[in-house]
Amino acid sequence: MDPLLRSELIRYGEMAQSCYDAFDYDPFSYYFGGCRFPRRAFLDSLHLTRHGYDVTRYLYATANIRLPNFFTKSRWPNLWSPKANWIGYVAVSDDETSRVLGRRDIAIAWRGTVTRLEWLADLMNYLKPVDGKKIPSRDPRVKVQSGFVDLYTEKDDSCHFCKYSAREQVLTEVKRLTEKYDGAGEEVSITITGHSLGSALATLSAYDIAETGLNLVEGEGSGRPAPICVFSFSGPRVGNVRFKERLDFLVTALVLRVVNVHDIVPRCPGFLFNEDVPRVLTKLAEGLPWCYSHVGVELELDHKSSPFLKPTSDLVSAHNLEAHLHLLDGSVSFLFFSCFVSYNTSYNVNIYSIII
Repeated sequence: MDPLLRSELIRYGEMAQSCYDAFDYDPFSYYFGGCRFPRRAFLDSLHLTRHGYDVTRYLYATANIRLPNFFTKSRWPNLWSPKANWIGYVAVSDDETSRVLGRRDIAIAWRGTVTRLEWLADLMNYLKPVDGKKIPSRDPRVKVQSGFVDLYTEKDDSCHFCKYSAREQVLTEVKRLTEKYDGAGEEVSITITGHSLGSALATLSAYDIAETGLNLVEGEGSGRPAPICVFSFSGPRVGNVRFKERLDFLVTALVLRVVNVHDIVPRCPGFLFNEDVPRVLTKLAEGLPWCYSHVGVELELDHKSSPFLKPTSDLVSAHNLEAHLHLLDGSVSFLFFSCFVSYNTSYNVNIYSIII
């Protein structure tokens, strides 16, 4: 594996892992369901300052599902929020890191499934049009998994933390940062990462940013669209074949999916009708609410072939993000990849092209 690609995958994988490490899921904590650390001390508290990023905004999500809320197990009668659930953050590279990269990088990290309602959202494996959730789409046939898009777009006006949807929060912050740095004459990139459910939200937000055109800022910078890259870990299928084709068409949004071949999550939803089914059959089943397709390029890992991990048939271990990062660090791949990345003398990434 190209050493630069490996280091990038590990860096953004650690950002996704930090969302788990910082999530407060202690029922005896007053901030149960929130983040354990203040925003300005977030990366320092997790010993990730070496990455050279500053967290600029926390992201919160909700789901208006008529079932007991996120915090039914909390021991506190009055909570910091009865509706909101901390689910990730937006960060931006500092001056030193930006000089090394040759650009100002906006990073978005999404947390994977932890709460019971998030598990329920994962199981809502039927497709619905994205434009029905006020996500722009040039093609009304573009559909995504119902639970994912609900977590991304739902909000509750009675709650301070989820008065705006996760979608509105992330788009507002990306717009603010791109205008700030592109207006100052800097080149900007947008990198989105997540694990499991977070991977689905990363892919969906990448589509949203590209389709909305928030990466097309007319400032004093390069004048080119800010490239969008998704580093997805153990991600499920997100949408139908129209979603895949539209995301492929938006050439500024590129997706690399890292999966363990023994993990069942990337095989769902769409277990029966998916990209592996002959195209003729997929075309016939296209109208069904269970016909899904993966997006991007897949990098397969195999924990059973690694000399660094004990062989196990445990399904939970196969899905574990830290195990994926150990495999990447050991460079044990089921497939061999080479990464051709276009640079100038300041290491400015213009486009990612990943070839099997």
